[in-house]
Amino acid sequence: MKKSKSICFTIKGVLALFILFSFVPKFGEKQIVLEYNYTVVNTWNLPKELSEISGMVWLRDDLLACVQDEEGVIFIYDLDKKQITSRVLFAGAGDYEGIAIHENDAYVLRSDGVIFLVENFESDNSKTSKFETAFSEENNMESLALNKLNCSLLLAPKDRDLSDLNFKGMYEISLDSKKMNVSPSFKINMNDQAFESFRSKKVYKTFSPSGLAIHPKTHDIYVLDGKKPKLLILDKQGKLKQIHLLDETVFVQPESITFDAGGKLFIGNEGKENNATIIEVQLK
Repeated sequence: MKKSKSICFTIKGVLALFILFSFVPKFGEKQIVLEYNYTVVNTWNLPKELSEISGMVWLRDDLLACVQDEEGVIFIYDLDKKQITSRVLFAGAGDYEGIAIHENDAYVLRSDGVIFLVENFESDNSKTSKFETAFSEENNMESLALNKLNCSLLLAPKDRDLSDLNFKGMYEISLDSKKMNVSPSFKINMNDQAFESFRSKKVYKTFSPSGLAIHPKTHDIYVLDGKKPKLLILDKQGKLKQIHLLDETVFVQPESITFDAGGKLFIGNEGKENNATIIEVQLK
């Protein structure tokens, strides 16, 4: 992969000092400091076809499998060549928001909670089927990841949860049965002190998951919020560890997140006035 000059976005000015000293919430025995605390290592400007990039997952080498929220197509993007190298048509037009891959099969999440299974998605004889979850358009589903620890899909609602608006549940679907457990495996508490500075009048809007990924080595769960750009990190038991604020001038609308096999972090941003981007990020 070709490396461009590293650009550091660590903010040490008045804003960071204000946040650092005025808001240091505690979660259990750990402190969560909210500040811009990362380095942008590399940036890729995406072609027009991926201006609405809404989901991506590491495939192999320098390849990412991506979806966007208008077409039923999986786009294979080459970070080294900086271009789309192939396309897999799996369904008609729709609001596709998340993608996960297990072995040769791709799973694509539509915003109404329907999941499309594209078997042998890179072959000439790929086959598409779909299955329902307990979610609907009201939940506005955008995040999907593979949990390798128990061979399941992990997903969370962006808007309303299934029952309790004070929480955002993280739910699992067995890859064997394709059945979703309607009891969440983890819960993100919207009333937790860590969210105090973000709390909305409508409490369920306090944190809005737009993408999630699981670290390949630590198995920590990384959850993006695209509305108020930030990154939430949970341990594999679902306990909150860190919150990283994301600079809105760089992360205009973060909607997708993935790791390579070694743990490098990539965040995808939908394009607004500027081009959509994929950004390699190193957290501090």
